[in-house]
Amino acid sequence: MATTSGWIRAISISRQKGTPKVNVPVAELQADHGVVGDAHADGGHRQVSLLAAESIDALQAQGADVAPGAFAENLTVEDLDFSTLRVGSRLKIGNDVELAITQRGKKCHGRCAIFDRIGDCVMPREGLFARVTRSGSISVGDVIEVVHDQGCDTDCQ
Repeated sequence: MATTSGWIRAISISRQKGTPKVNVPVAELQADHGVVGDAHADGGHRQVSLLAAESIDALQAQGADVAPGAFAENLTVEDLDFSTLRVGSRLKIGNDVELAITQRGKKCHGRCAIFDRIGDCVMPREGLFARVTRSGSISVGDVIEVVHDQGCDTDCQ
C-alpha cells in the first residue's frame, strides 16, 4: 500500500551554483521562488527538488559514500512513496508550506560530479521537482503529506 505521508530527513541548500549543498536544520520556502538562500531558487517550475531517503539508503547499502544533499536535492524525504506522485500532486509540509509537483526526474547535461564519483546518479530517474504554492518555515523532522493528487502522468505544467 502506498504511503501518503512521510517526514523530512534533511534540508539541503547551496549558496552558489556548482558547489555542494550543506544540510541545515530549518529553511524558509517562499511561494513562486523556492528555498530562501539556495542558489537554485529562481521562480521557475523547479523551485524545490526532492529525493526519497530510501534512494540514498540503497546506494549506501551498495557501498556508495553519499549522504542527504549529495544529489543536489533540497529535501530528503523518508517514508513517502514517490512512485505514486504525479505532476500536479500537492504536498503539505509542517503547518504552512505547500508544494505542487511540476516534474518527475530530469535530463542530465552529461555526467555530473556525483556520477563521476560513484558511477550512478538517481536524481534523473527518481527525483521530483516542485513549485512552492504556500510560503512558510520547515524543519528537519516535519511531516510531509499528500493533500491532493489530481495530477497527470507526464510533465503537464
